[in-house]
Amino acid sequence: MHQTPEDRPIYRLLTGKDDRAFCERVSEALAQGWRLYGSPSISWDIESNCMKAAQAVVWHEADVVK
Repeated sequence: MHQTPEDRPIYRLLTGKDDRAFCERVSEALAQGWRLYGSPSISWDIESNCMKAAQAVVWHEADVVK
């Protein structure tokens, strides 16, 4: 098994309000060695009245098939 930071699973789905904080979380994951997996997704959250974003990342050593 591949060793990830904080012993996380090799696949993660980062989600949150589409703002600077979300972009910083994705950037931090990339700096730690995660890589983007697929395209980001955005959707309007009616209850929160804001755009929500999601981006999947996988650990850089993981052998993942898209």
